[in-house]
Amino acid sequence: MIIAMFTRRMTLALVITAALLPAKTVDPNNPTGNTGVILIDKMGHHLRFFDPKTWTETGSIDLAINPHDIALSADHKTAYVPIYGAGIYGNNPKPEHTIAIIDIPSRAVTGTIDVSPYIAPHGIQIDVKGTLYVTCDASRKLLIIDPKTRTIKDAIDTEGTSHWVAVLPDASKAYAVNKNDRPFITVIDLRERKVAGHINVPNGTEGVAASPDGKRVLALDYKDPVIHVIDPKTDTIIDNITLQDNVKAGSRVRYSPDGSKIVTDNNAQVVNIISASDLHGKQLVVPVGKAPMGFGFAPDNRTLIVGNHGDGSVSVIDMQEGKELKRFQAGTGIETMTWY
Repeated sequence: MIIAMFTRRMTLALVITAALLPAKTVDPNNPTGNTGVILIDKMGHHLRFFDPKTWTETGSIDLAINPHDIALSADHKTAYVPIYGAGIYGNNPKPEHTIAIIDIPSRAVTGTIDVSPYIAPHGIQIDVKGTLYVTCDASRKLLIIDPKTRTIKDAIDTEGTSHWVAVLPDASKAYAVNKNDRPFITVIDLRERKVAGHINVPNGTEGVAASPDGKRVLALDYKDPVIHVIDPKTDTIIDNITLQDNVKAGSRVRYSPDGSKIVTDNNAQVVNIISASDLHGKQLVVPVGKAPMGFGFAPDNRTLIVGNHGDGSVSVIDMQEGKELKRFQAGTGIETMTWY
């Protein structure tokens, strides 16, 4: 009886202690997994599945016209891919207005979300409840979408041609970058569903990412090789990181899923790897293929893949050693990717 009472007391103490501990932050926009790799071949108009051990293609889906980004459901069974249109930013004469819904296990398109009257859906994020946040740059809107009903719940004017967007892990705010269209980042209060303010960046901004713990947001300067570090509590730039050995501005920036590394790329065909705990320390600069763009992270938080949009290849990088391990051909022009 004494042992049983002791066991019950210890169990109760552990439950109370666990309840008092802070909950682990879950960021659905930093996915990884052990099943495989998905590549968005923008120029080849396909979603491609690859085996991360052999780096061979195991399947593909024809998505017709310039898919750009991807978001995964929490169970990694569904992917959402914006269909942008035949053009590029600033020159998209035939913009599209759909988001493809992909069943990952069967590798099939199971439906679409029509975002009309809004056009040119591009950047996409998802929260832990499954709500989608999609930028439509030609319509200057951030759409809030319920993928279950396939309906738009709100359309918020971003006050600029927002191309990419980062949503904090708790889905309290979104940060929409306006490239060279407006000299600020648009801060959106997602709970009030309205613009909360602007963060001035005279050169404009392109890539943007939130840290997995939600304590920082990174935005790439559109003109100079600089990362602007933003504090989401104050929505101010608190630091600037110069990309070492770079003469051109970066295009995409990401945190590794564990938050320990920051990676960015640019058209000089290099990737910069930065320690998140030493922002101004020595960076690892890794040569890759032509026009690197998107990133994907293995569950080991060490292996990185980079989509080389300019030549259709993918670089496999050891982030610890700062070296390219392999480069393989994967399509026509790979923009975005993820492990799942």
